[in-house]
Amino acid sequence: MPELDTVRAARQPAISSLLSLAASGHGTVLSLKFPYQTQPLPRPGTSAMDAALNRVDKVLDAVLGTVDILVIGNEPFLETRDQDRATLLNPFYEAVAAHVITERERRRGGGRRTRLYMGALNHLEHPDWRTPAVDAWLAHVKATPEIEGVDIHPHVAAIEHASAYTEYVLPRIRAEQRFLATEFSLVQWWKQHWSDPVPAIYADQYGVARGTPVWQEVRDAAATPVTEQRWRDLLTHTTWFASRTRYLTNQVTRFRATGRLAVATYGTLQQPAMVRDLGPAKTPWLLNSLYTNLVVQPSADGRMAHNPAYFDAFRALQDGS
Repeated sequence: MPELDTVRAARQPAISSLLSLAASGHGTVLSLKFPYQTQPLPRPGTSAMDAALNRVDKVLDAVLGTVDILVIGNEPFLETRDQDRATLLNPFYEAVAAHVITERERRRGGGRRTRLYMGALNHLEHPDWRTPAVDAWLAHVKATPEIEGVDIHPHVAAIEHASAYTEYVLPRIRAEQRFLATEFSLVQWWKQHWSDPVPAIYADQYGVARGTPVWQEVRDAAATPVTEQRWRDLLTHTTWFASRTRYLTNQVTRFRATGRLAVATYGTLQQPAMVRDLGPAKTPWLLNSLYTNLVVQPSADGRMAHNPAYFDAFRALQDGS
């Protein structure tokens, strides 16, 4: 959101991309990210709150009635200072939600086709993240008729941990409300094994020293992209990765089985931040992405290589299979 102080909303990269995709007939979801990790959230009724709502209005001018779903918040409990989560967080986001609801009604017309969700909740597999502030967040969602549900981001170490999200959230909102999963992955599982050695069969085949940690091999690939076959061999011979190749299918199946999934989306491209300062402490987000555009050489015709575990599953899920 702070980018909108210097960039027109319609030209802000995320908004511009979604508007273009919407014009092409794609479904679109836009989340409003309020980064307050280093400063207090504004209090309703203050000039700082007015400034935040002015940014919101700029977004609404650009997307209302075009974007299918607007998520009020991105990861509020991560993007807020620890000391503000129990005090300032809910009043701020409730004020933003009330403002968006009022503006959507005032503008009427096609703006009503943009559905509203609150988002997104993290780490609910850990009991200490199921706080009174989270309960208050869900109580607000439940009590506000114009809000259609809540977003969740289950980045977990095991598929069973994601069930903690739906089991906690769904009983606390209205029966007709639904949930989004605009981010989800097994990144915590990857992180547990990030320093494991590359498979011996891979090391011998490609002349890599046995015992080389996976993160180091990935770092080298990010510096000098490898062939698609070499990347595929690395992952398919790595037991902790290869044993999870049905994760995407299984996770979406579980989401759908609740009967209350609205939309699930999954990460597409590897981003530069994923390979910046890559080392043993780096969270391996790049292992999630459907395309391996930063670690694998493109084909002769420019085609980007695919994640060998999830790309085909992702395509199949588009058909409901």
